[in-house]
Amino acid sequence: MTDLRHHGDVDAQPGLEDFAVNVRGSAPPAWLRERLAAALDRIGSYPSTEDDRVARAAVAARHGRAAAEVLVLAGAAEGFALLPALGPAKAALVHPSFTEPEVALRQAGVPVHHVLLRADDGYALRPGLVPDDADLVVLGNPTNPTSVLHPAPAIRALARPGRVLVVDEAFMDAVPGEPGSLAGERLPGLLVLRSLTKTWALPGLRAGYALGDPALLARLAAHRPHWPVGTLVLEAVAACASPRAVAEADAAAHEIGAHRAHLVAELAGLPGVEVRLPAAAPFLLLRVRDGERVRAGLRRRGIAVRRGDTFPGLTADHLRVAVRDPRRTALLVDALRAELTTEVLT
Repeated sequence: MTDLRHHGDVDAQPGLEDFAVNVRGSAPPAWLRERLAAALDRIGSYPSTEDDRVARAAVAARHGRAAAEVLVLAGAAEGFALLPALGPAKAALVHPSFTEPEVALRQAGVPVHHVLLRADDGYALRPGLVPDDADLVVLGNPTNPTSVLHPAPAIRALARPGRVLVVDEAFMDAVPGEPGSLAGERLPGLLVLRSLTKTWALPGLRAGYALGDPALLARLAAHRPHWPVGTLVLEAVAACASPRAVAEADAAAHEIGAHRAHLVAELAGLPGVEVRLPAAAPFLLLRVRDGERVRAGLRRRGIAVRRGDTFPGLTADHLRVAVRDPRRTALLVDALRAELTTEVLT
């Protein structure tokens, strides 16, 4: 049985060089830390409606939407946990992909249908594979862990009356120019989820938001408790939606692209390693001969990578590796080369 709850932080243990978790950097930038530190003076009170208004207004301006079309979340993962509140009769989940939505839906007793994209088709999104009677469709763009960026027309083709279409854009701000994003669009039943965790190194805070029709957001939030997100989350969302932050994120996305190209080039010389290309996200999906043994060997050499067999449609030979700077990339490539050489010698 696939472990749908497995997460990269389980693979990344203290003392290991972390290629398992898709977070850029080890801490937020100084200007963001200063904003959060200043907001500490307000945590003696419950999160205010004014803080919520400011955060939603900032996100709305960032995506060209109305503030009523924004719902601030305790991380995009909270949005997945809220999906059962929509009362779907049948959910179609496009895989391989992030498994948190499936966990939430299965626990709520929602029937789940896997739409498995094919490796030999480049994991391309084929709208015809989605059952017509699915009233909830969930997919990632770009997709974790395949690093595929689906074209917007293919995603739009899935929208229809009576269906909620959930697009997880947790890594979209790591793609220069955000091509394929539906964050600024108003389609029937469209719900776009965004995360700030990865780009701004905020996994310990959990900050994100949902974009969609106000009535749909109200259904999604129907069972949330009072003050579902804290003051620091609201501050982080407002700060990371500012024009300065958006420009910084785009610059970082270009840097990630250069680092990813470097990683691809370095991996190209290794026997028995297949890199899934093209790639758009801050990680790569690899297929490695005897992958489970190789992953264990990398750990012994001090390198943590994300196992792939917990994603529906992938196997133990699949590994996901985060894109890092060239210095850290050399550590991964050298360890992988040594491990593969060991396999040949034995």
